[in-house]
Formats: sequence, structure tokens, C-alpha cells
Amino acid sequence: MEHYIITVARGFGSGGKQIASQLAAELNIECYENRILTLASEYSGYEEKKFVAVDERLRGSSLRMIPKTLLPKPITNNFINDDQLFACQAEIIRNLADTESCVIVGKCADYVLKNYDNVISVYIEAPRHYCVARVMERMGVSEKEANAIITSTDKYRADYYKYYTHGNYWTNPVNYDITLNSEKAGEENCVKIIRQYLKLKFGI
Repeated sequence: MEHYIITVARGFGSGGKQIASQLAAELNIECYENRILTLASEYSGYEEKKFVAVDERLRGSSLRMIPKTLLPKPITNNFINDDQLFACQAEIIRNLADTESCVIVGKCADYVLKNYDNVISVYIEAPRHYCVARVMERMGVSEKEANAIITSTDKYRADYYKYYTHGNYWTNPVNYDITLNSEKAGEENCVKIIRQYLKLKFGI
């Protein structure tokens, strides 16, 4: 296979972004998350701040070409749709699937690429207590604040996914090739399992 895509959806605090980043590093390919928004902005001519305003991950912050931090970011606003901006983002995702191997985090990428043969879709989740503990440690917040952040962020992601997939459920395991519990497997083993599946499916 000339190139392949791994999409990663994740519950907030589950370590999904860290798993995606480590996976991409080990495979020596790019990991796209917020950079998708920058590329979509360049493709469409829209200002980056407009993409940030409707991003499924972070509302109201500045974009970076390649995010350096792995710290989790909460969502504090309600989901607001913008079909035209999403269409630009989806076009970028499809272009990536046509031209290079990479990992794509979030952005409904599993749905956008559902008809592509060169895609593996992964969903990372963990028990609430595990996610709360990780968010408390990484963000320096109280248990109450961590719970609130997880609830609001996951609700936003679920609403975003449901809207743009026309009623599908973000946490439905049928949507994905693999669903992993990062607490039970461990982040390192999650990376190993995905790499093993990649080898089984594509011989890579």
C-alpha cells in the first residue's frame, strides 16, 4: 500500500492525543489535529480565527501551525455548526488520505474517510476516574473542575460528531476498527496494538 491513514477519536482525559502523537512518531509520519484547521484556512481563504470558533476541540484560542504542547484543552462553549467551514476541513482530510500517510486526531475523520480502503479508525476511551485523575494532574485543577471539563468537552465532541455524521453516535464502537481502554491496556500498549493491527490489515 502506497500510504495509509489512522484516525483517532478520543474521550477527554483518556490519553488519546498522546497515543496518537506517539504512534505517529514511531511510524515517522505526521500527526494532524489543529494543523488541519490551518490547512483548511489556507485552502478556503477564511481567516484561521473563524475555524477556531467552530473547532470541535478548542474555542477561542490562537492556532499554531504544528501544536507543540500535549496538554489537554477544555471546551467551554456550546457547539455551533458551520457547514461551509467543515466542508473545507473535510476536503483537507480527504486530500491527506489521497497523498500521504498520517495520523488524524478528531475532526470526524473516521466518518469523512469511511469509504476509503487505506484507513484504520481507532477510538480511545477510559473509565471516568482515570480521566479525572489525568486531567487533574495535567491541568492542575480540582476533582470537581476536572469532572466539569470532561463532561462539557465530551458533550461538545458528541454533539459535533452527531451533527456532521447526520445522527451517528461518537462513542458507537461500530464506527471504528478498534476501540481501546487506555487505562486497562496502558498508553504504550495501545500504540503497540494499533501498530499490530496496521500490520495485520495492511502488512505494514
